[in-house]
Amino acid sequence: MPFSPSALLSRAPSTLRYDFAASLVVFLVALPLCIGVAVASGVPAELGLITGIVGGIVTGLMRGSSLQVSGPAAGLTVLVLEAVQAFGLAVLGVIVLVAGLLQIAMGALKWGRWFRAISLSVVEGMLAGIGLIIVVGQVYAAAGLAAPASGLDKISGLPAAAVDALGDSAALASVAVAVATIVVMVGWRRMPGAARAVPGALVAVVLAAVATALLGLPVATVRVGAVLDAVHLPGADALSALAEPAVIGTVLAFALIASAESLFSAAAVDRLHAGPRTSYDKELLAQGVGNTLCGVLGALPMTAVIVRSSANVQAGARTKASRVLHGVWLLLFAALLPATLTYVPLPALAGVLIHAGWKLIPFRGMVTLWRTHRGEALVLAATAVAIVTVNMFEGVLIGLALSVVKTAWEASHLKMEVVDKGAGPIQAHLSGNATFLRLPKILDSLEALPQDRPVELDLSGLHHLDHACRTALENWAERHSAVGTEPVRVTEPEPVKVTAP
Repeated sequence: MPFSPSALLSRAPSTLRYDFAASLVVFLVALPLCIGVAVASGVPAELGLITGIVGGIVTGLMRGSSLQVSGPAAGLTVLVLEAVQAFGLAVLGVIVLVAGLLQIAMGALKWGRWFRAISLSVVEGMLAGIGLIIVVGQVYAAAGLAAPASGLDKISGLPAAAVDALGDSAALASVAVAVATIVVMVGWRRMPGAARAVPGALVAVVLAAVATALLGLPVATVRVGAVLDAVHLPGADALSALAEPAVIGTVLAFALIASAESLFSAAAVDRLHAGPRTSYDKELLAQGVGNTLCGVLGALPMTAVIVRSSANVQAGARTKASRVLHGVWLLLFAALLPATLTYVPLPALAGVLIHAGWKLIPFRGMVTLWRTHRGEALVLAATAVAIVTVNMFEGVLIGLALSVVKTAWEASHLKMEVVDKGAGPIQAHLSGNATFLRLPKILDSLEALPQDRPVELDLSGLHHLDHACRTALENWAERHSAVGTEPVRVTEPEPVKVTAP
């Protein structure tokens, strides 16, 4: 069975004590993020809560990663916003539904482990690009202004937006709330340990709500309705959108990016605790079931979220009960206290997301990577730039293509040594891997040899000689011998011997 609710009830009381305390911490971390991600994605705030509830209770009960927590993620905000703007809210549910089914299929086929083969630079570049778009886009939200659609327009429009905000007292008040929210979140990390048990994001949002109400600031607040009213089951019109190639492309983007982010998060969470390791195929299956249900309900897509997951581990969680209980607290809040969300200022949520987006950009990691692996650093930067300038899906594809090219280039390591003793034939020794990527270098070196001297071409040191290189070398040898010079003597690579076990 994929999950066993009875297993949770059989836990020892001492274990549940730790899980109960951790679940409250994760709930307090997840609440402002569920709302903020939903608002930034251009959907009702209730849909973020629904995804958080499903991620906690449904995905939380399933096997995979025992301490990882799922819910709406800032990493998918840009993609969701683009999908809502392009296809509408009703089609979003269908996209999430089909993406979830695709994840279930990949998990059943045991493809989860293959996501670990995706270049870490591509994933970090993806998160960096998303983080930059979130930061820039939420600057507009912090001022109460409408953000341009594309990433480049968001960046280029910042000066004009600053001018507009400076001339508007309401915009300045809104910016002040956002800045104060960020300052509280950053400063909260320096508080004593007992105070830090309360998440800084929640403290910042509560303080912003209190200040806005007491001072009567002209700041927009969250609009929220009944959670059940926000549920939209997929209709025939929405399902028919699957015939559009653009929708299919978005489904693939959701499935691949959400899966990669979840499984990379699982690997990071495994490094934080000494408990059971993640079963990647089962975790992918759990994410698929959660996203399928979210799609049926018309909610946001989910991924495993490293912020909530690390908070869960640091709070002392021992089993999956903590993440399930956090979903229960979200459900109770959505059922009993949804009206309290109307006091939350939108610029405060913008501040929370600016802080979250900034943390997605690996500044220190980029510097270290540049010093040690410049090729990987270039892939990371190129992926981020492509996401900002083009779009999410194509940006990730560009990053993957660059990663493959870089790997192929490094794998085709080749060394060429020319020995000329002044008399007799010139000896050219090739070792390593001779592929088409190194062909220009090989031919340049060979064509630079004296035309009137015999040449001995030793290929015995090659581990691999592809068809393009072999053909080019044969053609060069014919040309070199065509003007009366002795035929080029070629020593072929030795065949690889395979011994029976």
